[in-house]
Amino acid sequence: MKATSCRRLLMVEDEPLLRVSVSDALRKEGWTVDVAEDGVAGLAAFERGGYDVVLSDLVMPRMGGLELLRRVKVLQPETTVVIITAHGSVERAVEAMREGAADFVTKPFSVAQLLVRLDNVCSVRQLREQNVRLQRQLEERHSFASIVGKSKPMQEVFDLIGAVAESDASVLIHGESGTGKELVASAVHFNSSRKAKPYVRVSCASLPESLIESELFGYEKGAFTGANARRVGRFEAASGGTLFLDEIGELPLSFQVKLLRVLQERQIERLGSNEPVDIDVRIVSASLRPLEDEIREGRFREDLYFRINTVTVNLPSLRERREDIPLLAEAFLKEYTGESGKEIEGFSDEVIEIFDAHHWPGNVRELKNVVERAVLFAKGPLVTVEELPTGMRAPVRVDRRAPEGEPGEVRSLAKAVELLERRRGIALDLSHLPLDDAKTYELLGRGDTVGVFQLESAGMRDVLRKLKPDKL
Repeated sequence: MKATSCRRLLMVEDEPLLRVSVSDALRKEGWTVDVAEDGVAGLAAFERGGYDVVLSDLVMPRMGGLELLRRVKVLQPETTVVIITAHGSVERAVEAMREGAADFVTKPFSVAQLLVRLDNVCSVRQLREQNVRLQRQLEERHSFASIVGKSKPMQEVFDLIGAVAESDASVLIHGESGTGKELVASAVHFNSSRKAKPYVRVSCASLPESLIESELFGYEKGAFTGANARRVGRFEAASGGTLFLDEIGELPLSFQVKLLRVLQERQIERLGSNEPVDIDVRIVSASLRPLEDEIREGRFREDLYFRINTVTVNLPSLRERREDIPLLAEAFLKEYTGESGKEIEGFSDEVIEIFDAHHWPGNVRELKNVVERAVLFAKGPLVTVEELPTGMRAPVRVDRRAPEGEPGEVRSLAKAVELLERRRGIALDLSHLPLDDAKTYELLGRGDTVGVFQLESAGMRDVLRKLKPDKL
């Protein structure tokens, strides 16, 4: 495979015949070639223009290939250097490899042999560059910049993450489903000194109790039926890096004791072995429910809680950071329009109002899904109400001037629903109900399921009685 983007070469060779013949042959193969007769001239040429490859003889007057190699690596470390050597100086060519040369060819050589070497070293160079780009993209994706938010609650989260990321302190992340706990965990890792090491996520809630120990600690061959070979667990896989224990509160009490011992002793034992294995991992945990409540209910060990909870990051729900909704929506819109190739400029005013009024029980994940769906169905330059899920198309407008929970005078069904929403912290889908139908009030007053939410009959009666007392 030819590395087509690595084609500019500087040849430094003091033998005129070899210099001319090889450079002409390379040009015929599509290479852009400049030449120099010794190391001094070669260094001057290199300083004038960037080259992908330097092909240099090892023994030359004024400045040899080894010294030229050192100078090139100081000026541009990523440059690929290939050394030309004679049979009697192979040891010096090996020394050049230790100094940073990518390869060497021994005189006499054919142009075909040289082309194979050049294509190989250029392929390696391209793979290295690709890895650097991917690593940079990975770091950007998991950096603070990937967490969108300007609200005060999120600024506090950013400050806290920034303060703890560089340390090895254990971090516990609390937050409702969809608030971005995994995003924060990865940001902690990729902004720490461990970022070049593995980041391993374990979903504790999805592990069957019988497999938790083997999954986390690994096992030896023959430890149980089907254990045909040694397998390292997640702790060893994360060596030197970060282990993210998502939904740690779902671990059974019987295993919590073993986990506590591992965190205290910094050692694990694979199933089927009595030999301890040292571990070096940072622990980041997350929980949907407050672990303090789990401790009071006897479902989580207090000593384990203190071990994993050096620093707590409390993620706000989307309801608590409404000013971030437009920013998040725009970020998701940019992401999905880029993937789909559609040209969508933004959201209609109605959609923004609906987003602002929606309760967002699924938090940021729900908003992301809504925007993805909207982009999929969008037909014009703006996302409109028609592209939203059915349950979001009849917004309840929140009057932010009124104190929370103030009854006031209820003049419409929309106001009645708004009041109940604000009292109960839920969002109601009434888009398919006839507003003037007595059956609507009967359903609401009875507490039947409307749309996808179960209403509380007492609360609805309170507000609807003010609206149409004769109906209840």
